[in-house]
Amino acid sequence: MPQPTTTPDGRYLVVRGRLWRCADPDLDPEVRDRLVHELMAARRAKGDAMRARDAEARELARARVDAAKVALGERGPVWWDDGAPDLTGHLARTGPYADWFAGLPPGA
Repeated sequence: MPQPTTTPDGRYLVVRGRLWRCADPDLDPEVRDRLVHELMAARRAKGDAMRARDAEARELARARVDAAKVALGERGPVWWDDGAPDLTGHLARTGPYADWFAGLPPGA
């Protein structure tokens, strides 16, 4: 499987032309691994709840997903400290990454 495209500063992954915040690179590797496992388990629980049409279980699983993503640094306060805004969800072809994105090979 190809590696996702990451902005030069390591802050975002580019998925279908949109920016999605990466996990905090300063996280201890063991903590990051534990949080990623929790995130995956929470996503599986959400899928199970949705297939079962269990709204209460779905909301509990959503809360688990959100908590894991915040702990990873993918949501909540940004993990960088230079004052740059969070561009999560923005198009990579606009804003500060536009020139870099335009120089990528097609399909990157």
